[in-house]
Amino acid sequence: MLRNREWLVFTLMQLLVLGLAAVGCLYAPQSALWFLLGSGGVLIGCNLIFTLWRYCRIRRLTQCLRRISTGNYSVDLTRFREGELSILEGELSRLVRMLGERDALLRRERNNLADALSDISHQLKTPLTSMGVLCDLLRRSDLPEEKRKQFTLTMAHQLSRMQWLLDTLLKLSRLDAGTIQFEQALVNIPQLVQKALEGLRIPLELKGISLVLRGGELTFLGDMSWSAEALVNILKNCMEHTPSGGTITISWEENPLYLQLKIEDTGCGISREDLPHIFQRFYRGKNSSGDSVGIGLAMARSILVQQGGEITAASREGQGTVFQIRFYHQVV
Repeated sequence: MLRNREWLVFTLMQLLVLGLAAVGCLYAPQSALWFLLGSGGVLIGCNLIFTLWRYCRIRRLTQCLRRISTGNYSVDLTRFREGELSILEGELSRLVRMLGERDALLRRERNNLADALSDISHQLKTPLTSMGVLCDLLRRSDLPEEKRKQFTLTMAHQLSRMQWLLDTLLKLSRLDAGTIQFEQALVNIPQLVQKALEGLRIPLELKGISLVLRGGELTFLGDMSWSAEALVNILKNCMEHTPSGGTITISWEENPLYLQLKIEDTGCGISREDLPHIFQRFYRGKNSSGDSVGIGLAMARSILVQQGGEITAASREGQGTVFQIRFYHQVV
């Protein structure tokens, strides 16, 4: 209360008036009644002025709150001086900043959602249009049997691609919503790598890509299934950019700070302008294939980050790409 400037000023004014009245009564006893009445009137007037000033300040705060309620977060509450309402004004100022930051975050999320929906619509529209054309062709009675088989296989491929896209988008939405409970168990790195390679060995062999594995028995605390999902998406990206006769090397090692899993390819590499954006959702670099959607690396990063890991990439065009996954040791 002693830091309240208004209260101190008002109290000093009251003491001054009472002091003057007491001095007047001492030097002029016959006029003591008039001094007391006069000092009482002055005190009442000071109290009314102070109350009026305080209500004016409260009215200004109310006007600011009304502007804030309409979404105007540019209200400056720092112009109010320290005093009786300074604590309230300080709290309101912090609340305004917090609301402004949340509003900006919501705007960014709405924009990101609109962009994502646009990208999803585009990704689904292409195979749907292709399948519509194929259906029209398959209805023709004079269509050769060979063409009918070819079109049927193409439709099956498009359906499989759409199923993968929808499954991946569902996983991404669950990751964003935080509804996935990652297991906290010891994950054996060699077993993790073998699990990720289960469905990729045949495509690697058909494309003529050699696979090299380097590392001993190491473990980290995480979720085996989701970590394998992340690794699969990274390996698919390496396969996409590595030509026939190339090599993909998976190595892992450990030091006192972290456990590192490194995936290297001898592909076409990633351009300097594309490299900072490859983990962004729906981003497709200039070296991406026609079937690329641009969500595999984004999902891999989200899985790893939510398990306490990190992923980085280094690349030069024509010299391949290196992905580094790190899980830092917890300090007890």
